Amino acid sequence: MRVLFAGTPAVAVPSLNALVEAGFDVVAVLTRPDAPIGRKRVLTPSPVAARAAELGIDVIRASRVDAEATARIAEAAPDVAAIVAYGGLVPPAALGIPRHGWVNLHFSLLPAWRGAAPVQRAVMAGDDITGAVTFQLEEGLDTGPVFGTLTETVGQEDTAGELLERLSRSGAVLLAQTLSAIQAGKASAVPQSGDVSLAPKLTLEDGRLNWTHPALAISRQARGVTPEPGAWTILGGQRVKLEPVRLRSDVDGLAPGAVSLHGKSVLVGTGSHAVELTRIQPAGKKMMSAADWARGLASLEGVVFE
Repeated sequence: MRVLFAGTPAVAVPSLNALVEAGFDVVAVLTRPDAPIGRKRVLTPSPVAARAAELGIDVIRASRVDAEATARIAEAAPDVAAIVAYGGLVPPAALGIPRHGWVNLHFSLLPAWRGAAPVQRAVMAGDDITGAVTFQLEEGLDTGPVFGTLTETVGQEDTAGELLERLSRSGAVLLAQTLSAIQAGKASAVPQSGDVSLAPKLTLEDGRLNWTHPALAISRQARGVTPEPGAWTILGGQRVKLEPVRLRSDVDGLAPGAVSLHGKSVLVGTGSHAVELTRIQPAGKKMMSAADWARGLASLEGVVFE
């Protein structure tokens, strides 16, 4: 079966690998254009484009599926298209090209967390269970009928990045199994059912911690925005980046945002009990342990995060 694979970030690479390893004829890869990376803004292929080049697969670079991209997809003549975090909508003209349509691997238990940031939103919301599904792509936002489902427990210290990495590997297996079922004529998709929730793309502001919120909510938020866009706060009028905090229910009495040393631990007050800082990146400096940061200050007295 001829397969077009659409994807862009690193989390889509395991799926591309799985389809190749399963013996599918991946005739082309659709991915977003090369982007400037790092301080020197070096133009760099997407992780999917780089892997496709290693595999000798033709690459279609397009920021959106316009008429030119649609024509190249038609030239590839795929029987089915598999899409994993491509980063753009697929218009009806392109949806109709493969005879088996487009199969989307989405990292949530649809209809929960439809949108661009399902894993991040699930962690921020405190979900205990999440997962991934394969579904038939249609014009609506993640609304199509579901072929297959897997579940994954959200650990108490999981960051969105860690959880997404696990789901990218297990989801790749699910995607290959779904395409195998379609090839064998044994696939069936069932309509989505249940409560709908939305997972819009994260912005930088989603990473700003509000220290008046309860400790658990702050911990979930910090884990949900790690690694991107990252948790942060304001100190002395400058933005300070933070890695996920640890809950410390044994310490109370600190005002929200107030920083204090408790033994060897650097604590911050919240709307409930304190949290422990793990690593911090002051403006203009590298990420460091909270203990090293505290040692570099004359005193923590009067240090307050905003």
